[in-house]
Amino acid sequence: MSNPYAPPRAAVHDIADPNAGVVAANRGRRLAAAMLDSLIFFTMVYAPLVVGRMLGGSGGILAGIGLVVWCWLTIRSVRRSGQSIGKRLLRIKVVRRSGAPITLGRLFWLRNFVNGMISFIPLYGFVDLLFIFGESRQCLHDRIADTIVVNA
Repeated sequence: MSNPYAPPRAAVHDIADPNAGVVAANRGRRLAAAMLDSLIFFTMVYAPLVVGRMLGGSGGILAGIGLVVWCWLTIRSVRRSGQSIGKRLLRIKVVRRSGAPITLGRLFWLRNFVNGMISFIPLYGFVDLLFIFGESRQCLHDRIADTIVVNA
């Protein structure tokens, strides 16, 4: 028999043991993963646009297809393992600071969307990146989303 005066309980899937002892990934690997992600995005989206224009067409259809494919691959990868394509190649991933897996919603809304809105502030992107040199190796967008990048 349950106690009618007991506090409500909820199953929260992105919380883990705070004493899990997560170790932040190397700064160089994080930078390399970001560069790889940018290169992959450029190759799949901007390159078809540029080539299409050079050949006399707009290239917009190919760029649109490339964007859809890139979004699908990235979302699928992030949902499965907390890794973008570049992070997967370099064997690092995004998790909650406690070590728990990250949800797609937290990753998209807090780590990317909110950070993107704040990035309209001049020099914010530069300041965001400088925070990686702190002891916790967390950029500002990591702190906003309560995440950390760790070795996979």
